[in-house]
Amino acid sequence: MTETRHMRKHALLYGLVGGVLIAGLKLIEYRWLVIEYSVEIYGALVAAIFAAVGIWLGRRLTRPKETVVVREVSVPAPVAFVRDDARVASLGLTPRELEILELIAAGLSNREIAERVHISENTVKTHSSRVFDKLGARRRTQAVQVGKELRLIP
Repeated sequence: MTETRHMRKHALLYGLVGGVLIAGLKLIEYRWLVIEYSVEIYGALVAAIFAAVGIWLGRRLTRPKETVVVREVSVPAPVAFVRDDARVASLGLTPRELEILELIAAGLSNREIAERVHISENTVKTHSSRVFDKLGARRRTQAVQVGKELRLIP
């Protein structure tokens, strides 16, 4: 048993020494290659850097430029707005409610509308909710859209 153990020990030692020698030879070969071909290696690195910079610069300078095409389009003159009074009467909208709807369409807040027509903010809310009910709208934007579709506001 000691003989097999002794043989294993020698085989392991022999393999280890062989591995160290091979690694040493590869290191020497690598160092020799680097020293022998150092000019070529540096030249290749410089060439690779210049090629990368050249490609980047070439792509940047030859990029197609965006061109903006401006065309004149004739737009028909706006036709004067004509309110559908029959629709106003059928919905039962009062002149004040129409005024509130127009100011909502102008983008004013309740506070701004109240200041403009000299009424309280709560009165604006009351008129707005009545307009919403009569037009079947839930939001200001929806009321404006319906009002324009029904030719109640310009």
